[in-house]
Amino acid sequence: MGTSPPPDLPLLPPRPPGHRARRVLAVVAALPLLLGVLLGTAAPALAQDSSQGIRGTLSDAGQPVEGVTIRVEQDGEEIGEEQSDERGVFFIEVDEPGEYTVILDTDTLPDGVELRNEDGDEIEVTVRQGARAPAIFRLGESTRSSNTKFDRFLQLLVGGIQFGLVIAMAAIGLSLIFGTTGLTNFAHGEMVTGGAILAYIFNQTIGMNLIPATLLAVGLGGLLGGLLDRGLWRPMRKRGTGLIAAMVVSIGLALVARYLYLYFFGGASRSYGQYAIQRPIEGLPFNITLRDLTIMAVSIIVLTLVGLGLTRTRLGKATRAVADNPSLAASSGIDVERVVNVVWMVGSALAVLGGVFLALTQQVSWLLGFNILLLLFAGVVLGGLGTAFGALVGSLVIGIFTQVSTLVIPAELQNVGALVILIVILVVRPQGILGRAERVG
Repeated sequence: MGTSPPPDLPLLPPRPPGHRARRVLAVVAALPLLLGVLLGTAAPALAQDSSQGIRGTLSDAGQPVEGVTIRVEQDGEEIGEEQSDERGVFFIEVDEPGEYTVILDTDTLPDGVELRNEDGDEIEVTVRQGARAPAIFRLGESTRSSNTKFDRFLQLLVGGIQFGLVIAMAAIGLSLIFGTTGLTNFAHGEMVTGGAILAYIFNQTIGMNLIPATLLAVGLGGLLGGLLDRGLWRPMRKRGTGLIAAMVVSIGLALVARYLYLYFFGGASRSYGQYAIQRPIEGLPFNITLRDLTIMAVSIIVLTLVGLGLTRTRLGKATRAVADNPSLAASSGIDVERVVNVVWMVGSALAVLGGVFLALTQQVSWLLGFNILLLLFAGVVLGGLGTAFGALVGSLVIGIFTQVSTLVIPAELQNVGALVILIVILVVRPQGILGRAERVG
Protein backbone atom coordinates (compact mmCIF):
# COMPACT_ATOMS: atom_id res chain seq x y z
CA MET A 1 0.00 0.00 0.00
CA GLY A 2 1.61 3.20 -1.13
CA THR A 3 1.97 6.21 1.05
CA SER A 4 0.44 9.44 -0.10
CA PRO A 5 2.77 12.38 -0.45
CA PRO A 6 2.60 14.92 2.34
CA PRO A 7 0.43 17.88 1.62
CA ASP A 8 2.16 20.96 0.39
CA LEU A 9 3.08 23.26 3.22
CA PRO A 10 2.05 26.85 2.72
CA LEU A 11 4.94 29.05 1.87
CA LEU A 12 5.76 31.84 4.29
CA PRO A 13 5.19 35.22 2.73
CA PRO A 14 8.40 36.79 1.59
CA ARG A 15 9.83 39.37 3.92
CA PRO A 16 9.38 42.86 2.60
CA PRO A 17 12.53 44.64 1.54
CA GLY A 18 14.11 46.76 4.21
CA HIS A 19 12.77 44.72 7.16
CA ARG A 20 16.22 44.64 8.77
CA ALA A 21 16.59 48.38 8.45
CA ARG A 22 13.24 48.85 10.19
CA ARG A 23 14.35 46.49 12.97
CA VAL A 24 17.52 48.54 13.47
CA LEU A 25 15.47 51.75 13.60
CA ALA A 26 13.08 50.14 16.09
CA VAL A 27 15.97 49.17 18.37
CA VAL A 28 17.44 52.67 18.14
CA ALA A 29 14.05 54.13 19.04
CA ALA A 30 13.64 51.69 21.92
CA LEU A 31 17.00 52.44 23.52
CA PRO A 32 15.90 55.83 24.90
CA LEU A 33 12.78 54.15 26.29
CA LEU A 34 14.92 51.47 27.97
CA LEU A 35 17.19 54.07 29.50
CA GLY A 36 14.14 56.05 30.52
CA VAL A 37 12.71 53.03 32.33
CA LEU A 38 15.97 52.46 34.21
CA LEU A 39 16.15 56.11 35.28
CA GLY A 40 12.44 56.88 35.38
CA THR A 41 11.77 54.45 38.23
CA ALA A 42 13.84 56.73 40.43
CA ALA A 43 12.86 60.03 38.82
CA PRO A 44 10.65 61.29 41.70
CA ALA A 45 13.38 60.73 44.28
CA LEU A 46 16.03 62.23 42.04
CA ALA A 47 13.85 65.24 41.32
CA GLN A 48 13.43 65.89 45.02
CA ASP A 49 17.19 65.69 45.47
CA SER A 50 17.93 68.32 42.78
CA SER A 51 16.51 71.35 44.62
CA GLN A 52 18.66 74.48 44.66
CA GLY A 53 20.53 75.39 47.79
CA ILE A 54 23.88 75.34 49.58
CA ARG A 55 25.67 72.14 50.45
CA GLY A 56 28.92 71.17 52.08
CA THR A 57 30.83 68.51 54.00
CA LEU A 58 32.67 69.10 57.25
CA SER A 59 35.62 66.84 57.99
CA ASP A 60 38.70 66.91 60.19
CA ALA A 61 41.61 64.86 58.80
CA GLY A 62 39.14 62.83 56.75
CA GLN A 63 36.85 62.18 59.73
CA PRO A 64 33.29 63.61 59.41
CA VAL A 65 32.36 66.30 61.93
CA GLU A 66 28.77 65.94 63.17
CA GLY A 67 26.49 68.40 64.93
CA VAL A 68 27.99 71.68 63.68
CA THR A 69 25.43 74.46 63.10
CA ILE A 70 25.44 76.22 59.72
CA ARG A 71 23.31 79.32 59.01
CA VAL A 72 22.49 80.98 55.70
CA GLU A 73 21.66 84.69 55.51
CA GLN A 74 20.80 87.11 52.74
CA ASP A 75 20.97 90.88 53.31
CA GLY A 76 21.11 90.29 57.05
CA GLU A 77 17.98 88.12 57.09
CA GLU A 78 18.29 84.49 58.13
CA ILE A 79 17.19 82.09 55.39
CA GLY A 80 17.80 78.74 57.05
CA GLU A 81 19.79 76.76 59.57
CA GLU A 82 21.05 73.18 59.53
CA GLN A 83 23.38 70.88 61.46
CA SER A 84 25.90 68.56 59.83
CA ASP A 85 24.78 64.92 59.95
CA GLU A 86 26.75 61.80 60.85
CA ARG A 87 28.59 62.04 57.51
CA GLY A 88 29.46 65.69 58.09
CA VAL A 89 27.07 66.72 55.29
CA PHE A 90 24.76 69.72 55.45
CA PHE A 91 22.28 71.13 52.92
CA ILE A 92 20.19 74.27 53.24
CA GLU A 93 17.55 74.87 50.58
CA VAL A 94 16.93 78.38 49.26
CA ASP A 95 13.88 79.65 47.40
CA GLU A 96 15.60 81.64 44.68
CA PRO A 97 19.08 82.07 43.17
CA GLY A 98 21.33 84.86 44.37
CA GLU A 99 24.14 85.83 46.71
CA TYR A 100 24.10 84.29 50.20
CA THR A 101 26.27 84.41 53.31
CA VAL A 102 27.06 81.05 54.92
CA ILE A 103 28.03 81.21 58.60
CA LEU A 104 29.57 78.41 60.66
CA ASP A 105 28.83 78.59 64.39
CA THR A 106 32.27 77.97 65.91
CA ASP A 107 30.69 77.40 69.35
CA THR A 108 29.23 74.13 68.06
CA LEU A 109 32.58 72.73 66.91
CA PRO A 110 33.71 69.65 68.88
CA ASP A 111 36.61 69.98 71.31
CA GLY A 112 39.97 69.91 69.53
CA VAL A 113 38.51 70.92 66.16
CA GLU A 114 39.35 74.42 64.92
CA LEU A 115 38.29 76.45 61.91
CA ARG A 116 41.21 77.40 59.66
CA ASN A 117 39.40 79.30 56.88
CA GLU A 118 41.30 82.39 55.74
CA ASP A 119 38.03 84.37 55.64
CA GLY A 120 36.88 83.26 59.09
CA ASP A 121 33.50 81.73 59.84
CA GLU A 122 31.61 83.52 57.02
CA ILE A 123 31.86 82.85 53.29
CA GLU A 124 29.95 84.30 50.35
CA VAL A 125 28.24 81.81 48.02
CA THR A 126 26.43 82.31 44.70
CA VAL A 127 23.46 79.99 44.11
CA ARG A 128 22.36 79.51 40.51
CA GLN A 129 18.94 78.39 39.30
CA GLY A 130 18.40 74.70 40.08
CA ALA A 131 22.00 74.21 41.29
CA ARG A 132 23.63 73.30 44.59
CA ALA A 133 26.40 75.72 45.47
CA PRO A 134 29.28 74.31 47.54
CA ALA A 135 30.27 75.91 50.83
CA ILE A 136 33.78 74.88 51.88
CA PHE A 137 34.93 75.20 55.49
CA ARG A 138 38.40 73.91 56.36
CA LEU A 139 38.65 72.33 59.80
CA GLY A 140 41.58 71.05 61.87
CA GLU A 141 45.22 71.00 60.99
CA SER A 142 46.75 69.80 57.76
CA THR A 143 47.44 66.05 57.86
CA ARG A 144 50.71 66.47 55.96
CA SER A 145 53.78 66.78 58.16
CA SER A 146 55.74 68.39 55.33
CA ASN A 147 55.00 69.85 51.94
CA THR A 148 58.18 69.36 49.93
CA LYS A 149 58.13 68.89 46.18
CA PHE A 150 58.97 65.21 46.59
CA ASP A 151 56.01 64.75 48.96
CA ARG A 152 53.69 66.32 46.42
CA PHE A 153 55.18 64.22 43.62
CA LEU A 154 54.63 61.04 45.65
CA GLN A 155 51.04 62.04 46.41
CA LEU A 156 50.31 62.80 42.75
CA LEU A 157 51.99 59.56 41.63
CA VAL A 158 49.74 57.48 43.88
CA GLY A 159 46.69 59.40 42.67
CA GLY A 160 47.78 58.90 39.06
CA ILE A 161 48.15 55.14 39.50
CA GLN A 162 44.68 54.94 41.01
CA PHE A 163 43.17 57.08 38.25
CA GLY A 164 44.98 55.07 35.58
CA LEU A 165 43.68 51.77 36.96
CA VAL A 166 40.11 53.08 37.02
CA ILE A 167 40.14 54.35 33.43
CA ALA A 168 41.96 51.17 32.34
CA MET A 169 38.88 49.08 33.13
CA ALA A 170 36.73 51.15 30.82
CA ALA A 171 39.50 51.47 28.22
CA ILE A 172 40.02 47.69 28.01
CA GLY A 173 36.37 47.18 27.09
CA LEU A 174 36.62 49.94 24.50
CA SER A 175 39.77 48.34 23.06
CA LEU A 176 38.28 44.83 22.91
CA ILE A 177 35.18 46.11 21.12
CA PHE A 178 37.34 47.92 18.59
CA GLY A 179 39.58 44.90 18.15
CA THR A 180 36.76 42.44 17.44
CA THR A 181 34.40 44.70 15.45
CA GLY A 182 36.46 47.69 14.30
CA LEU A 183 33.86 50.02 15.86
CA THR A 184 35.00 53.27 17.48
CA ASN A 185 32.27 53.45 20.11
CA PHE A 186 31.69 57.03 21.25
CA ALA A 187 28.82 55.87 23.48
CA HIS A 188 31.23 53.99 25.77
CA GLY A 189 31.59 57.00 28.05
CA GLU A 190 27.83 57.05 28.61
CA MET A 191 28.03 53.44 29.78
CA VAL A 192 30.48 54.66 32.43
CA THR A 193 28.00 57.35 33.47
CA GLY A 194 25.06 54.97 33.39
CA GLY A 195 26.82 52.51 35.67
CA ALA A 196 27.55 55.21 38.26
CA ILE A 197 23.93 56.43 38.14
CA LEU A 198 22.50 52.90 38.38
CA ALA A 199 24.60 52.20 41.47
CA TYR A 200 23.43 55.53 42.93
CA ILE A 201 19.77 54.60 42.35
CA PHE A 202 20.20 51.21 44.02
CA ASN A 203 22.23 52.75 46.85
CA GLN A 204 20.42 55.99 47.67
CA THR A 205 16.91 55.55 46.28
CA ILE A 206 16.28 51.86 46.99
CA GLY A 207 18.52 51.80 50.08
CA MET A 208 20.94 49.00 49.21
CA ASN A 209 24.50 48.98 50.51
CA LEU A 210 26.94 50.24 47.88
CA ILE A 211 28.70 46.88 47.46
CA PRO A 212 25.62 44.84 46.36
CA ALA A 213 24.37 47.92 44.50
CA THR A 214 27.61 47.94 42.50
CA LEU A 215 27.41 44.22 41.76
CA LEU A 216 23.81 44.60 40.56
CA ALA A 217 24.73 47.60 38.40
CA VAL A 218 27.65 45.67 36.86
CA GLY A 219 25.35 42.74 36.05
CA LEU A 220 22.71 44.98 34.47
CA GLY A 221 25.38 46.87 32.55
CA GLY A 222 26.74 43.66 31.07
CA LEU A 223 23.22 42.55 30.14
CA LEU A 224 22.47 45.89 28.49
CA GLY A 225 25.71 45.69 26.51
CA GLY A 226 24.77 42.22 25.22
CA LEU A 227 21.26 43.37 24.28
CA LEU A 228 22.67 46.42 22.54
CA ASP A 229 24.90 44.22 20.41
CA ARG A 230 22.15 41.75 19.55
CA GLY A 231 19.53 44.37 18.79
CA LEU A 232 21.58 47.06 17.06
CA TRP A 233 25.18 46.33 16.16
CA ARG A 234 24.76 42.72 14.96
CA PRO A 235 22.01 43.61 12.43
CA MET A 236 24.13 46.50 11.23
CA ARG A 237 27.14 44.20 10.77
CA LYS A 238 25.02 41.71 8.81
CA ARG A 239 23.78 44.48 6.54
CA GLY A 240 27.37 45.48 5.84
CA THR A 241 27.06 48.90 7.44
CA GLY A 242 30.33 50.79 7.15
CA LEU A 243 32.43 51.62 10.19
CA ILE A 244 32.03 55.37 9.63
CA ALA A 245 28.23 55.02 9.63
CA ALA A 246 28.37 52.84 12.75
CA MET A 247 30.58 55.42 14.47
CA VAL A 248 28.01 58.13 13.66
CA VAL A 249 25.29 55.94 15.18
CA SER A 250 27.38 55.58 18.35
CA ILE A 251 27.72 59.37 18.55
CA GLY A 252 23.94 59.67 18.28
CA LEU A 253 23.44 57.09 21.03
CA ALA A 254 25.88 58.98 23.24
CA LEU A 255 23.98 62.25 22.78
CA VAL A 256 20.62 60.63 23.49
CA ALA A 257 21.86 58.84 26.61
CA ARG A 258 23.73 61.91 27.92
CA TYR A 259 20.70 64.17 27.83
CA LEU A 260 18.44 61.47 29.21
CA TYR A 261 20.79 61.39 32.20
CA LEU A 262 20.50 65.18 32.49
CA TYR A 263 16.69 65.06 32.22
CA PHE A 264 16.12 62.33 34.82
CA PHE A 265 19.15 62.69 37.09
CA GLY A 266 19.62 66.45 36.93
CA GLY A 267 22.72 68.57 36.68
CA ALA A 268 23.71 68.38 40.36
CA SER A 269 26.55 66.09 41.47
CA ARG A 270 25.77 63.63 44.26
CA SER A 271 27.65 61.23 46.53
CA TYR A 272 27.01 57.62 47.44
CA GLY A 273 25.63 56.78 50.86
CA GLN A 274 28.73 54.90 52.01
CA TYR A 275 32.51 55.45 51.84
CA ALA A 276 32.17 59.12 50.84
CA ILE A 277 34.32 60.41 53.72
CA GLN A 278 37.17 58.46 55.30
CA ARG A 279 40.21 59.26 57.42
CA PRO A 280 43.58 58.81 55.67
CA ILE A 281 45.62 55.82 56.78
CA GLU A 282 48.26 56.87 59.28
CA GLY A 283 51.94 56.03 59.05
CA LEU A 284 52.27 56.36 55.26
CA PRO A 285 54.38 58.98 53.46
CA PHE A 286 51.32 60.04 51.45
CA ASN A 287 47.61 60.54 52.12
CA ILE A 288 45.39 57.66 51.04
CA THR A 289 42.17 56.28 52.46
CA LEU A 290 41.09 52.68 52.84
CA ARG A 291 38.49 53.32 50.14
CA ASP A 292 41.17 54.35 47.64
CA LEU A 293 43.33 51.35 48.52
CA THR A 294 40.32 49.08 48.02
CA ILE A 295 39.61 50.64 44.63
CA MET A 296 43.19 50.04 43.54
CA ALA A 297 43.23 46.46 44.85
CA VAL A 298 39.90 45.51 43.24
CA SER A 299 40.97 47.15 39.96
CA ILE A 300 44.19 45.15 39.90
CA ILE A 301 42.32 41.91 40.67
CA VAL A 302 39.69 42.53 37.99
CA LEU A 303 42.27 43.49 35.36
CA THR A 304 44.37 40.43 36.26
CA LEU A 305 41.32 38.18 35.85
CA VAL A 306 40.59 39.75 32.47
CA GLY A 307 44.19 39.16 31.39
CA LEU A 308 44.10 35.54 32.55
CA GLY A 309 40.78 35.06 30.79
CA LEU A 310 42.23 36.34 27.52
CA THR A 311 45.35 34.16 27.70
CA ARG A 312 44.25 30.97 29.48
CA THR A 313 40.60 30.29 28.54
CA ARG A 314 39.17 29.01 25.26
CA LEU A 315 36.86 32.01 25.01
CA GLY A 316 39.79 34.36 25.57
CA LYS A 317 41.86 32.68 22.88
CA ALA A 318 38.87 32.82 20.55
CA THR A 319 38.51 36.53 21.30
CA ARG A 320 42.13 37.15 20.37
CA ALA A 321 41.69 35.09 17.22
CA VAL A 322 38.64 37.12 16.18
CA ALA A 323 40.49 40.35 16.90
CA ASP A 324 43.42 39.17 14.78
CA ASN A 325 41.45 37.85 11.78
CA PRO A 326 37.64 37.38 11.97
CA SER A 327 37.37 35.54 8.65
CA LEU A 328 40.09 33.04 9.52
CA ALA A 329 38.57 32.56 12.98
CA ALA A 330 35.16 31.83 11.45
CA SER A 331 36.64 29.35 8.97
CA SER A 332 38.31 27.49 11.85
CA GLY A 333 34.97 26.92 13.57
CA ILE A 334 34.81 29.87 15.99
CA ASP A 335 31.37 31.41 16.47
CA VAL A 336 32.42 34.99 15.77
CA GLU A 337 29.06 36.55 16.65
CA ARG A 338 28.96 34.79 20.01
CA VAL A 339 32.48 35.98 20.80
CA VAL A 340 31.60 39.56 19.84
CA ASN A 341 28.48 39.44 22.02
CA VAL A 342 30.50 38.25 25.02
CA VAL A 343 33.03 41.03 24.39
CA TRP A 344 30.21 43.59 24.46
CA MET A 345 28.92 42.19 27.73
CA VAL A 346 32.33 42.11 29.41
CA GLY A 347 33.32 45.52 28.06
CA SER A 348 30.07 47.11 29.27
CA ALA A 349 30.37 45.49 32.71
CA LEU A 350 33.94 46.79 33.07
CA ALA A 351 32.79 50.27 32.04
CA VAL A 352 30.08 50.20 34.73
CA LEU A 353 32.55 49.12 37.41
CA GLY A 354 34.97 51.83 36.33
CA GLY A 355 32.14 54.38 36.50
CA VAL A 356 31.29 53.43 40.09
CA PHE A 357 34.94 53.65 41.17
CA LEU A 358 35.34 57.00 39.41
CA ALA A 359 32.20 58.36 41.08
CA LEU A 360 33.53 57.24 44.47
CA THR A 361 36.63 59.38 44.09
CA GLN A 362 34.72 62.23 42.43
CA GLN A 363 30.89 62.36 42.51
CA VAL A 364 28.03 60.95 40.45
CA SER A 365 27.36 63.34 37.59
CA TRP A 366 25.60 63.21 34.23
CA LEU A 367 28.90 64.19 32.56
CA LEU A 368 31.08 61.69 34.44
CA GLY A 369 31.88 59.43 31.47
CA PHE A 370 31.93 62.20 28.89
CA ASN A 371 34.63 64.03 30.87
CA ILE A 372 37.03 61.07 30.61
CA LEU A 373 36.04 59.83 27.14
CA LEU A 374 39.00 61.57 25.50
CA LEU A 375 41.35 60.01 28.05
CA LEU A 376 39.85 56.56 27.35
CA PHE A 377 40.59 56.95 23.64
CA ALA A 378 44.05 58.28 24.47
CA GLY A 379 44.81 55.22 26.61
CA VAL A 380 43.60 52.84 23.89
CA VAL A 381 45.54 54.57 21.10
CA LEU A 382 48.68 55.00 23.20
CA GLY A 383 48.75 51.34 24.23
CA GLY A 384 47.99 50.03 20.75
CA LEU A 385 44.63 49.80 19.00
CA GLY A 386 42.71 46.61 19.71
CA THR A 387 45.04 45.22 22.39
CA ALA A 388 43.70 44.79 25.94
CA PHE A 389 47.13 44.82 27.57
CA GLY A 390 48.08 47.87 25.55
CA ALA A 391 44.96 49.67 26.83
CA LEU A 392 46.05 48.87 30.40
CA VAL A 393 49.58 50.21 29.88
CA GLY A 394 48.37 53.24 27.95
CA SER A 395 45.76 54.10 30.59
CA LEU A 396 48.35 53.90 33.37
CA VAL A 397 50.66 56.23 31.44
CA ILE A 398 47.81 58.67 30.80
CA GLY A 399 46.57 58.51 34.40
CA ILE A 400 50.00 59.06 35.94
CA PHE A 401 50.99 61.83 33.55
CA THR A 402 47.62 63.58 34.03
CA GLN A 403 48.19 63.86 37.76
CA VAL A 404 51.96 64.34 37.96
CA SER A 405 51.97 67.02 35.26
CA THR A 406 50.20 69.39 37.67
CA LEU A 407 53.59 69.87 39.34
CA VAL A 408 54.61 72.13 36.47
CA ILE A 409 51.37 73.11 34.69
CA PRO A 410 48.01 74.38 36.00
CA ALA A 411 45.50 71.69 36.98
CA GLU A 412 43.09 73.01 34.35
CA LEU A 413 45.55 71.91 31.63
CA GLN A 414 46.31 68.42 32.94
CA ASN A 415 44.24 66.66 30.24
CA VAL A 416 45.98 68.72 27.57
CA GLY A 417 49.32 67.54 28.93
CA ALA A 418 48.19 63.92 28.65
CA LEU A 419 47.27 64.41 25.01
CA VAL A 420 50.63 66.06 24.33
CA ILE A 421 52.48 63.02 25.70
CA LEU A 422 50.21 60.86 23.51
CA ILE A 423 51.28 62.79 20.41
CA VAL A 424 54.97 62.61 21.34
CA ILE A 425 54.91 58.84 21.88
CA LEU A 426 52.95 58.17 18.68
CA VAL A 427 55.43 60.22 16.66
CA VAL A 428 58.19 57.89 17.87
CA ARG A 429 56.11 54.68 17.82
CA PRO A 430 53.01 55.09 15.59
CA GLN A 431 51.58 51.64 16.42
CA GLY A 432 51.44 52.42 20.14
CA ILE A 433 53.37 50.97 23.06
CA LEU A 434 52.25 47.33 22.61
CA GLY A 435 50.78 47.58 19.11
CA ARG A 436 52.17 45.74 16.11
CA ALA A 437 53.55 47.55 13.11
CA GLU A 438 51.65 46.68 9.92
CA ARG A 439 52.59 47.01 6.26
CA VAL A 440 50.44 49.45 4.34
CA GLY A 441 49.99 48.80 0.66
